[in-house]
Amino acid sequence: MFKIFLVDDESSVRESLRDNVMWQQYGFQLVGEAADGEMALPLIRKLNPDLLVTDIAMPFMDGLALSRIVKQEIPHIKIIIISGHGDFEYARQAIQIGVDQYLLKPVTRLAMQKSLQEVRKKLEEEQAKEDSLEKLREDMQEYEQFSKKNFFEKVFEGELTVQEIYEEAQKYSLEMNAPCYNLAMVSLREKQEENRSIWDSRLLAGKREELMRYFQRYPEYLIFRWSIHVYGILMKGEAEQMEELKARCQEGIIRICSGHDRDMEWCCAMGEPVGRLSLLPQVYNKVNHMMSYRFLKPGQHILTMEPENLVPRQEGMGTLKDVAIAQTNPEIIRKFLLRGQEEEIENFVDSYLESQGQALRSRIYRDYLVLSIRFTAISFVEKLGYSAQDLLENTYTEKMRTLSLSPEEMKPYMQELIHRAIGLAHQAIDSRSKRMIHKAMGYIEENYAKDSISLSEAAHAAEVSPNYFSAVFRQEIGMTFTEYLTKKRMEKAKRLLRQTERNSGEIAAEVGFKDPHYFSFVFKKTQGCTPKEYRSGTKADRAGRPSS
Repeated sequence: MFKIFLVDDESSVRESLRDNVMWQQYGFQLVGEAADGEMALPLIRKLNPDLLVTDIAMPFMDGLALSRIVKQEIPHIKIIIISGHGDFEYARQAIQIGVDQYLLKPVTRLAMQKSLQEVRKKLEEEQAKEDSLEKLREDMQEYEQFSKKNFFEKVFEGELTVQEIYEEAQKYSLEMNAPCYNLAMVSLREKQEENRSIWDSRLLAGKREELMRYFQRYPEYLIFRWSIHVYGILMKGEAEQMEELKARCQEGIIRICSGHDRDMEWCCAMGEPVGRLSLLPQVYNKVNHMMSYRFLKPGQHILTMEPENLVPRQEGMGTLKDVAIAQTNPEIIRKFLLRGQEEEIENFVDSYLESQGQALRSRIYRDYLVLSIRFTAISFVEKLGYSAQDLLENTYTEKMRTLSLSPEEMKPYMQELIHRAIGLAHQAIDSRSKRMIHKAMGYIEENYAKDSISLSEAAHAAEVSPNYFSAVFRQEIGMTFTEYLTKKRMEKAKRLLRQTERNSGEIAAEVGFKDPHYFSFVFKKTQGCTPKEYRSGTKADRAGRPSS
């Protein structure tokens, strides 16, 4: 339903229109009325109607003045002027303002019906066009998000030469040329303990959006999605700018994220600047290592390479009195099992053992630490529905259970134990992911022909957050949600083109496209030819045969 607002100083005219016109029959809902423009304006600003029906001659503020102000503030609004004057000057001014219909009093029901139908048609066409543009914006945003991630993965893994970095960056309109570079990684996630995959609250989604908007304002920063919970920020500029860029980056993150520690976990690892693109993998490795300290120092939100910002080594002669109790807390291990990723295990174990320092020289302390880590891991997997045997059977960890470990043996012991525990957690997640994907596929199969279907709706059907759904869907299916939906629609469209005589507009509507022109654009982009060329077979080889 489109919203309509009525303004006329003659109460009899206003009441007649209000009570005698079947607004809903023509697709409208009357949301308000007023006796003059001055009274109407604040109500219109509040209600934001799609159509204004107003008289011209009114006290305090006439209909033309009202229309002029409303059109400036709400450009999409449609206006029907009702006038008792046939003066050409009124009509001329109305046209200049952008009024859609001009009706002379007395207004007949037939004239109003015709005007409403014409205005409704305009509104529906504009809405369809806006929906298509919004869908295109969403599609491009999703594609850009994953393309950037893939590009930066190659950069940080050192897979690209400097020349290849510039060439790839150009494809994504990323300006990478600068004398100096630095990197920050920001992790934001909900404070929930039930499992390793969570819904995004409005707070979390809002903070992520705010973070994106903040850094997109500055050409010196390139912000990109790194994982479900982590964003990367590449800083670039002159050498003398780097400290300022780092400080501004840090200040922006603190301003956006601080004050929400009760509901949100967040931290940022800041690297040190380098003068070559080829050195970015080294910066990334250090930043990635620093991120592991978020488990050892949960109250510290900004992690940098400065010694005071990292967990200090415990000095001493290796006796129990030298142990820092805070660093032996089993909660550190449990948090990592809950939040950490497999690729972070080595960095985490290094940081954890480094935090123990000289205390590891004590055999009694090492035995205590082994038992603590072991019991924490067993408790973790048991909550997932697994047993201690599932965790320990046929492993180095199990073979060493009766032996005292040397300081050198502690690292492989911890790595394998944590790796096995997180592996079992991933099995549990995979099982849930498969159920989630199964639900999503069923939803897509039933609804792909509806133009309203979206990633958010599919995520809701699968009972997960859009953010999590998007990442898992791509991982499981090998393409983004939009790519899969488009592929599904194009397969159906090709069958209809070959097996029916329906025109392109009818087929577009049947496979979920409001706008036939947008359908033709997507078809050509994905299939290499227009729908007409595909039907005629002139370019069928490029598009391929439709699946049966």
